[in-house]
Amino acid sequence: MPHTPDIPLDQARALIERAIDKAEQFGLRGSVAVVGGSGVLVSASRMDASGAGGMARARSKAWIAATQQVPSAEHLRRMTTIAPPVAAGFVACSPEARFPGAGGMPIRASGGQDAGLVIGGIAASGAAVSPFYPDGTDPMQMIADGRAANPEDLVVHYALGLPYAGQHGDDEQRWRAAFGDWPPGSPTGQGMAPAPAARGQQEHRWAVGLADRVIAAAGRRGVQVAVAVTDHYGDPIQQDWMPGAPSAAVAVAYGVAAAAAMFQCRSGELASRYPGAGGQLAAALAAAGGLGSPALAVPGGLPVAEDGRVVAGLGVAGRDPRVGQEIAAAVLAGQELSSPDGPARASG
Repeated sequence: MPHTPDIPLDQARALIERAIDKAEQFGLRGSVAVVGGSGVLVSASRMDASGAGGMARARSKAWIAATQQVPSAEHLRRMTTIAPPVAAGFVACSPEARFPGAGGMPIRASGGQDAGLVIGGIAASGAAVSPFYPDGTDPMQMIADGRAANPEDLVVHYALGLPYAGQHGDDEQRWRAAFGDWPPGSPTGQGMAPAPAARGQQEHRWAVGLADRVIAAAGRRGVQVAVAVTDHYGDPIQQDWMPGAPSAAVAVAYGVAAAAAMFQCRSGELASRYPGAGGQLAAALAAAGGLGSPALAVPGGLPVAEDGRVVAGLGVAGRDPRVGQEIAAAVLAGQELSSPDGPARASG
């Protein structure tokens, strides 16, 4: 029987890398998320020095584009034309649509039995990925096919290999406000010119490499998992969902990685560190969640340390939390991990 299609992990990763290549070419920093047609997060990456929060915004817009099967800009237009109680009800029924901004685009299958069907959504957001121009932007790079363009939509359309189409509605006005008169000669612009492979993303490459080691270790065991790498604040740097892994594993991997990073201990040890019937553990988890990163006190998350300092959290989740814990521990203990500042290892 037919099932809702999800873009495969390798294809999602390839789109993200194209987006990062273009973003770095423009001097941008942000996060890129790809959500499958079913609504599950397939892969997401944060560029270096992007700041917290961008991943959540990118994920929300990608979720909208994937599940509503329209650009998130069209979804936003619809939400502003219906009765407010209906719009509020949509968000209540669709918790991943908390940030209904423009910029998310559906991903359609290009061949096979699913040709033309929406198999995912992609979006970008972050400290310097937006429809606004950072200082020092080359105006010719913000012209695509002879039309004014904005950085966020350029990154996403370039990743998809689609002709540029602005999603934020006011490209020409914004371009003229930033750069002045339109250049003479009707220039084609450099917005969609090929981008070289990104070279300045050391933390991103480290996190992808760590996730790849987890995926390889899971494959050798014959299991499917989700993996998350967060910074010490609990904000995601890299998230991946192996085909066939439980959909809940994405949330669990993120939660245990954030717990390990923020509390600087194995996620499965939190209950023993906050014992008693007085709600200490619940209070601690609620405090961590108030920072924007959900924390889970179940096995699967380990802190990652460099030179005695916790710099990240690694979370692995699948059908059996004990297996996730074993894979995370084996990867950190058995592999020498490259990072921007030196080797990383499990802590605690």
